[in-house]
Amino acid sequence: MTEPTQPETLPERRPPRSDLRDAVGWAALGLATLIGSIRMDRLEQQHINPVTVPGLLPGLLSLAMLLLGLVLAVRSWRRGALLQATPMPDPLAREQRKRVVVATALCLGYAVVLVGHGLPFWLASSIYVTASILVFQRLSPDPAQRRLSGRVIAQALVIGILASVVTWLVFERVFLVRLP
Repeated sequence: MTEPTQPETLPERRPPRSDLRDAVGWAALGLATLIGSIRMDRLEQQHINPVTVPGLLPGLLSLAMLLLGLVLAVRSWRRGALLQATPMPDPLAREQRKRVVVATALCLGYAVVLVGHGLPFWLASSIYVTASILVFQRLSPDPAQRRLSGRVIAQALVIGILASVVTWLVFERVFLVRLP
């Protein structure tokens, strides 16, 4: 005779206020990306087919982000997002928020500081990937993983270099896209 299995517990539903905050973020990101894709060079002087213009895919993806952000905002508003108080974050939520802020700062540093300012793409990307690995290693909840030994640094450096060189080669050789 087999033992009865425990029913799976459903994940806790996020508060509507939290969904509303995320919706505003996704809609803002979608709008910013849409504006950037519209402002991209259309390459008309080179008689490029309008279906292959550089801003087409980012524009379509940004429209999807904007639309889904608005759908999420309406859904959270209907669930009473503006009527409920924001719950106090627990330690796990604070840790997750800290990681999101760090990831965003690393991405902005990569996009604003490293890429397009004289460094070759592969070097800028190597620095970014290596730094990201090391920073998140230091943020680990496990004290043993927070230690940055020479071996850990070497592994992060190898991963960073390999990831950036492979990315560079795929874009340059397969997609024929020249990177900065």
